[in-house]
Amino acid sequence: MTNTPSNLSYLDPARAEPWASFIEQIDRVAPHLGSLSHWIETLKHPKRILVVDVPIVRDDGTIAHYEGYRVQHNLSRGPGKGGVRFHPGVSLNEVMALAGWMTIKNAALGLPFGGAKGGVRIDPRAFSRAELERITRRYTSEIGIVIGPDKDIPAPDVGTDQQTMAWMMDTYSVNIGHTASGVVTGKPIALGGSLGRQEATGRGVYIAARQAGIRTAVPIDGARVVVQGFGNVGGIAARIFRENGAKVIALQDAEATVANPAGIDIPAALTHAAAHGSLSGFFGAEPISVDDFWQLECEYLVPAALEGQLSPQRARCLRARIIVEGANGPTTPAADDILRERNILVIPDVLANAGGVTVSYFEWVQDFSSFFWSEEEINARLESIMINAFDAIWQTAQERQVSIRTAAFIIACQRVLAAREQRGLYP
Repeated sequence: MTNTPSNLSYLDPARAEPWASFIEQIDRVAPHLGSLSHWIETLKHPKRILVVDVPIVRDDGTIAHYEGYRVQHNLSRGPGKGGVRFHPGVSLNEVMALAGWMTIKNAALGLPFGGAKGGVRIDPRAFSRAELERITRRYTSEIGIVIGPDKDIPAPDVGTDQQTMAWMMDTYSVNIGHTASGVVTGKPIALGGSLGRQEATGRGVYIAARQAGIRTAVPIDGARVVVQGFGNVGGIAARIFRENGAKVIALQDAEATVANPAGIDIPAALTHAAAHGSLSGFFGAEPISVDDFWQLECEYLVPAALEGQLSPQRARCLRARIIVEGANGPTTPAADDILRERNILVIPDVLANAGGVTVSYFEWVQDFSSFFWSEEEINARLESIMINAFDAIWQTAQERQVSIRTAAFIIACQRVLAAREQRGLYP
């Protein structure tokens, strides 16, 4: 499995509950919504929450039970869309927040989806491949009543990958009696996956950083970059930064924190991490402390691990010029305020890491039409959508004199609540 951090060095014991952070972000945008604020409570109440038992027979013959979730936060603009996370820290509170952020992200990018998210509270590294398949298939069967190509479309997230999506697609298809390739995205190419999907989130992080650099005269070429999280998002973003002239000076994954002021050889680091499951023992950089990691002087900081990583304490110590959020919800609202006071620009998750769901949208469209695009077409369409969204959000931030995050929430909430108002309430 890929992109599978543990709950060790990432977790700050004092991190805020994710749902509380999401609610505070919604409250902050309410004064900017005009008459649509009448509907603001819609965004504070998930439309549907499903909690399921996931029992399996383990390889040793014992029966084990795990808890799974699927939350559909809002479906006013289209079917639910959001990943499935396998991680020991998965909780209903977390999944609710992640679903809420998907609502905002999809609306901010103009994608015809609502927000959803799912997860199972397991450490995938503690299971065999056969056990992971059984967990995935049982979980899919349990949530099958709420997912579907025109209802709710899961995708990979932390601890899951294209193989997970293949099992989910097959399980759903067997249960309904015919192949439904569009029930998930992030699938293998052979099963209707899209070219460019695996790199899309990391590529989107780079595009957002580049556009921010253009606006603030902080060019990527020659910039120092620090990346937290070295899975499918952080690893690919680091590689693309390096390919465009940046110098990645520090990396952190669940097992190790390393730095090299002269710049880390990212392809070598990716090879090491793929072979050993971690950056631990990588010879191309020196180990440093977690505290030192957050205080490195750099132009770009990319938190691409888990939510709640940028606490107020860390925000006071940062020496970065621009933060580009590769993870979902890495910055608490209190930390956001400190960063704004310190004139550190934050490109929020609902914009910066939207590359993955954008190409998931392309995959969904291709599956419906059974007509597939080239990787060059995919990347060009991704670039166009992300640049247009970035420009609109940046302009709103300037006009309203608000942060980029608040501007993204203004645009997204206006779109979601306008749809809610126009649809009305039934019955």
